[in-house]
Amino acid sequence: MNCFFHYILPYISLKIIPEILVSNPVQNEVKPCFKHFRTPIDHLSLPERFTYPFYYEPHPLSLLAAKELQEYLEHQTDWKHLFWPEQGNNEEVYGKMFGVLVVQNPDGELGYLTAFSGKVAGSYRQPGFVPPVFDLLATDGFYKNEEEALKQMNVEILELEQSSKLKALEQLLDEATKEASKQIELEKENVRTTKSTRQERRILAQENLTPAAMQDLETQLAAESLKEHYALKDLKKSWKKRLEVMQVQLKEFTNEIEAFKEERKAKSMALQQKIISEYVFLNQSGAQKSLADIFQCDAANPPPGGAGECAAPKLLQYAFLHQLKPIALAEFWWGVSPASEIRKHQHFYPACRGKCLPILTHMLEGIDMEDDPMLSSPVITQDIKVFFEDDFLLVIHKPAGMLSVPGRNAVESVYSRMKTLYPEATGPLIVHRLDRATSGLMLIARTMEVYKNLQQQFLHRTVQKRYVALLDGMIEGDTGIIDLPLRVDLDDRPRQLVCYEHGKKAVTKWRVIDRLNGQTRIHFFPLTGRTHQLRVHAAHQLGLNTPIAGDDIYGHKSDRLYLQAEYIAFEHPVSGEKLFFQAAAEF
Repeated sequence: MNCFFHYILPYISLKIIPEILVSNPVQNEVKPCFKHFRTPIDHLSLPERFTYPFYYEPHPLSLLAAKELQEYLEHQTDWKHLFWPEQGNNEEVYGKMFGVLVVQNPDGELGYLTAFSGKVAGSYRQPGFVPPVFDLLATDGFYKNEEEALKQMNVEILELEQSSKLKALEQLLDEATKEASKQIELEKENVRTTKSTRQERRILAQENLTPAAMQDLETQLAAESLKEHYALKDLKKSWKKRLEVMQVQLKEFTNEIEAFKEERKAKSMALQQKIISEYVFLNQSGAQKSLADIFQCDAANPPPGGAGECAAPKLLQYAFLHQLKPIALAEFWWGVSPASEIRKHQHFYPACRGKCLPILTHMLEGIDMEDDPMLSSPVITQDIKVFFEDDFLLVIHKPAGMLSVPGRNAVESVYSRMKTLYPEATGPLIVHRLDRATSGLMLIARTMEVYKNLQQQFLHRTVQKRYVALLDGMIEGDTGIIDLPLRVDLDDRPRQLVCYEHGKKAVTKWRVIDRLNGQTRIHFFPLTGRTHQLRVHAAHQLGLNTPIAGDDIYGHKSDRLYLQAEYIAFEHPVSGEKLFFQAAAEF
């Protein structure tokens, strides 16, 4: 079948089951998806607005719901999933994203719903969790019947491709082609031999024959040569006709297979189109939009893989179907981290933007929701400290929270301030960048010539840089090198992934400064300059497996990211003098 189904996981059957039977031989009780809090919540107030799902701090009610779900995951026996490796067990091990949605039922009671992304324990449904938005595997759904028809076509195509008739035709053609080549080559060799013999006869005759006899011999030799030429031509023509007949027979059979494949492709595309057109999401007003509508896509240009199977859309869909008012949302990771991503056990994470943003934009329409903090530009009251200045360049200290260059939603930046202070400067000004959350030293070029020179120094890695960071934990070892290639997560920008196939080389040296109060102060020496390189190398399980304190993408949010570019050394583009600067860490 088309590889589309590797992207669309369980979509299908709009029959959403409000309650799921627990597999319990004693009670066989119904385990509802709406759960009452087991812990008293009278002391907790409701949030003023619904959670902004792409950047949030979990509300206390969400934290409590998540805690109760985690306690269940820790001790449940309803199903078995390997979240952690078990000695002697070779089954696949992988963690999973879970979500909780605090809701209010029509009677005004608070409770919560739970969901997981994709499937756990090999199933898209588990007791007490909300069902998929669209269940591809529903026994009474259209997909199962049409999938069976496609499977049968696959079987029939495979039988044709492996049939004795096809093999016989291919073998006969192959053997005939080889025999034709052999006979033609033998005839060519004969032609070459007789040609050589005729030449020898011609040379000997020139000494013994009269001119008239010699002319007769030349006529005879020419006739022999012409006869052999036509014999070779006739042999080639004969074999060509025989092979063409066999090729036509084979082509007729393979055309039958190709026609069957085209029919299968057409049916597969039609099924795919039906899936994305009937995979429908609701919002609080009851408005419906399909995957095709949301992503403006079709079977030939499918939506992102797994779109709609994350926890958040499943939770909201169930709430809207059952007249439950969404109050607060949170999603957390449970189990071992994937190899490429950074996912810490029990850590909370925002919804992904690539798959969930278009879907949730529709589903949350009309809901009073928290503002997107990335749309608001924080006012940076700190001045940019100048460490060095001459007619050619500056070395400045960027405060944490300030962009290096203007962003989509924030104008204030190092660039804007430098442009205001130095309106006569030429060129881009900003030689290199620091993340918005990172503080520290930056180089500013006042002329295009100086900019190009400094860029070349960075390109040839003659600029020396050192960062200081506070890691949110104690690490083993005192020095080392991290070599993990990075690329952007296409489904969740600007998050980065470790990727050995498509990632760009990223190398970081590190050295521990001290360890205190459960944290590690460390020096980083980046040998490359990839986006989020130090943050990923610190947090990833194949790196230091300990995020930088305050990292709101790969760790825990705090008052700031505890990372600073504290040292830089370079050659002055004009004087050639070796310059170096150090800024004491702000933490």
